[in-house]
Amino acid sequence: MQAGSPDRVARRLAAILAADVVGYSRLMETDEAGTARMLREHRAAADPLVAEHGGRIVKTTGDGMLIEFPSVVGAVQCAVAIQKLMAERNGGIPAKHRMEWRVGIHLGDILIEGEDILGDGVNIAARLEGIAEPSGICISEDAFRQVRGKIETEFFDGGEQTLKNIARPVRVYRARPASVPVSAVPAATALPLPDKPSIAVLPFQNMSGDPEQEYFVDGMVEEIITALSRIRWLFVIARNSSFTYKGQAVDLKQVGHELGVRYVLEGSVRKGGGRVRITAQLIEAETGAHLWADRFDDPLEDVFDLQDKVASSVAGVIEPALQAAEAARSVNRPTTDLTAYDLYLRAYAVAISSASRFPEALALMSQAIARDPNYGPALGYAAICHFRAVTDAWSKDPEADTRQAIDFARRALVFARDDPSAVIHAATVLAYFGEDIGSMIALVDRALTLNPSFARGVVH
Repeated sequence: MQAGSPDRVARRLAAILAADVVGYSRLMETDEAGTARMLREHRAAADPLVAEHGGRIVKTTGDGMLIEFPSVVGAVQCAVAIQKLMAERNGGIPAKHRMEWRVGIHLGDILIEGEDILGDGVNIAARLEGIAEPSGICISEDAFRQVRGKIETEFFDGGEQTLKNIARPVRVYRARPASVPVSAVPAATALPLPDKPSIAVLPFQNMSGDPEQEYFVDGMVEEIITALSRIRWLFVIARNSSFTYKGQAVDLKQVGHELGVRYVLEGSVRKGGGRVRITAQLIEAETGAHLWADRFDDPLEDVFDLQDKVASSVAGVIEPALQAAEAARSVNRPTTDLTAYDLYLRAYAVAISSASRFPEALALMSQAIARDPNYGPALGYAAICHFRAVTDAWSKDPEADTRQAIDFARRALVFARDDPSAVIHAATVLAYFGEDIGSMIALVDRALTLNPSFARGVVH
């Protein structure tokens, strides 16, 4: 190249499709070999569709794919075909074992580097995939302009979204997720309804446009579940059961049958600009009838009041004979420190994402306890983290971790006597480290009294 001449960079306009598997780490942790095999089989089934619509698979990364198309219409039609195929392949598979995909598509200028492609066009497609619904497709406005009126699939305006590391907001359009028919779920999975009002709180949708806010949204739902579970006349499904549907396109009647509940609460959370907005709707699972819907919008520092408002409103609708105020009175807020609460949510999200991240979770939980030494749920989970340090053999000082686990467990029982998960955590730790087993069984019985849904084999 002659001195002074500019470097020539190869570019072209292309439709970029980014896709990955929802909850892949969770699936791998449950069944590593089976998940790897299923992923290979799904990709083998999808590859002919990519070729049929003129696509080129640029690369695969773990559970993800990056595909280039010369036409946006071809990219979207391929995405629709893949999602339809995946819904069919998921037929008959329980929700928690399904492998579902998110897809993002953008039309943009890309840099060519050998067989690879780079640039903002690729980055935007990847970010769109991150905010797509499970089994859904999310496309940019640039892509939507090219397919409008040319394909049968209907897209809905999702508004402007702030995407991570993308300077300007991007208007997005969403296709409704492909779903698995209710008939695909074996009737044997249905559970009988309990003899009192019963509800499952499904994972809320993260509307913040930032995947890193997922922990906050999940934490909000966790708090709503906890608040509702303190209402003695209401049977509330524990978090670990309702969160098996996270990232799934579900039929609410199917959820009601599988969990044995009469009502389902679903909604969304948007956090940004110092405010939190929760939208929620209460649905009768069997009929699909909407019983109640509302929107709650408050400053971030009032997040605890926001959770109580949702729980109280739901309780008032389900059982009009009891005033919603009773629900509010029953809530014993575990902390008023918003930073401690945020640290707790982050720690919990880290811990459940992978067993290997318990040390990271412990560090965050310790920060929460440092801010509020009487934060019962954080004490209970910190006890579990120290317990795992010993039992999983990553402790540098097993004796010190044992002492700390016991201390946190005992403190959790003092400050969170009415929190069923904290009681379970404390009982687990103390029973393992030699406390009287009869007393620990009594604690478990107490947790079941506080939240009867634990009797269905769920501990969160």
